[in-house]
Amino acid sequence: MQTLTSRCVVVGGGPAGMMAGLLLARQGVDVTVLEKHGDFLRDFRGDTVHPSTLRIIEELGMIDEFLRIPHSKVSTITVQTPAGPTVFADFARIRGTHPYIAFMPQWDVLDFLARKGRELDTFRLLQKAEATGVVREGDRVRGVRAVTPDGPLEVRADLVLAADGRHSAMRRSVGLPVSASAAPMDVLWFRLSREPGETMSFLHTGPGFVLVTIDRGEYWQIAYVIPQGAYETVRAEGLDRLHADVASVHGPFAARLGREITDWDHVKLLSVRVDRLRTWHRPGLLCIGDAAHAMSPAGGVGINLAVQDAVAAARMLGPVLRAGRTPDRRELAAVQRRRSLPVRAVQTAQVHMLADLYPKDRRTTVERPLAARVVRRFPFLTRWTAQFIGVGLRPEHVD
Repeated sequence: MQTLTSRCVVVGGGPAGMMAGLLLARQGVDVTVLEKHGDFLRDFRGDTVHPSTLRIIEELGMIDEFLRIPHSKVSTITVQTPAGPTVFADFARIRGTHPYIAFMPQWDVLDFLARKGRELDTFRLLQKAEATGVVREGDRVRGVRAVTPDGPLEVRADLVLAADGRHSAMRRSVGLPVSASAAPMDVLWFRLSREPGETMSFLHTGPGFVLVTIDRGEYWQIAYVIPQGAYETVRAEGLDRLHADVASVHGPFAARLGREITDWDHVKLLSVRVDRLRTWHRPGLLCIGDAAHAMSPAGGVGINLAVQDAVAAARMLGPVLRAGRTPDRRELAAVQRRRSLPVRAVQTAQVHMLADLYPKDRRTTVERPLAARVVRRFPFLTRWTAQFIGVGLRPEHVD
C-alpha cells in the first residue's frame, strides 16, 4: 500500500473541495485533494456561479481570467405560470460588482480552480482516487484510505475535509447522524438544441410539472420537475406525455424533442434530498458542502453554500494547520456554528416557503405560487429575494 502524508486531505473535487484545497494551499498549508473521477466532465451538475462566489474569486484576484471562460449571465429570475409572468428575483438591484448569476459549466469552474491550485507547491490533486474510509487512531481520524488504478492508497493528515457529496463515504464511515427533511420534488434532466437568439423564461409551471430552462449557448439544459417519487408514473405515461408537456411551454421544442429525446436514456433522474448532519465533525474530520447538508436544486444555491463553507473552513482552520497543529473539537464546531444559520434558512425556504411551487400530483397546475404572488404585490421584495439567492445570509470573505 502506498502511503502519503499531508497537512490536510480533502475528499471530493467538487466546488467545496476544490475551493477549500486552493484556499488552504494559498495559505501555505500542504493539501492533497482526492477526486474519484479522472476528469470533471459530468452532465447535469449545477452550473450557477452566484454573486457571492464571483466576489470570492474577485477577492482572490482571479476574476478577469475567470470571466474569460464562456458563460451566460442572468439578471432576473422570471416565473411563468398560467396567470402570467412574475419577476421573482432581480439581481441587478443588489450591491456589488457582479449583480447577476453566471451560468458556466461546472467542469470549467473546477478545471479553473484545479489549474490555479497546481500553480502552488503546496497543492496536490490526485484523480481516479476514490476515498473509501478513514484511518483512525483511537477515536481520532488520522487520514483516509483510497483505491487508485495503481493500488491501495493511504493519505495521513492532521485534518480530513469531507467534501464528497450527499452520498458521502466519509460521513458514513464515522457514523455522523443525518437529520432528514422532506424532499419536495424529483428532477428529470435533459438537453435540447438551442436556436440562435432563442430566449425563454427561466421557470414555467404546467399540469403536474415545472420546467426550468437554462441557456447553455448551443443548447438548453432543461429540468423537468415532477412530484417526489413520481418517476415510475412519469415513465409509465411515456415519452409522448413528456414531449407534450415541454412543447406546451415552447412550441418550437416539439420537433427537437422528436429528434433528440427518443428514449429514456436521454433523460437523467435526480432524486432530490434535503438533509443535514446534526454534527458536522469528529476529531480530525469536518464535513462541508453537500456532505454536511444536501440541498434541493432550487435556485442553484447548493453550490453557493458549498463554496461559502469552504471559504469559512479555510479561513478559520488554515492558521491552525499552518502552525502545525490539529484543529480541536472546539475549532471544528466553530465552523459548523458559523455556517449553520445560512444552511437552515435556505433549507427552510426550499422545503416550506417554496412548497407550493412544486407539483403535488400529475394533474394539478400551480396557477401562481404564493411566493410569486407576494413579490408581485410588493415588487421591492425582488431585491431581497435576489440577495437571499445570490448572496445569502452571512456571506464569507477571503481573509
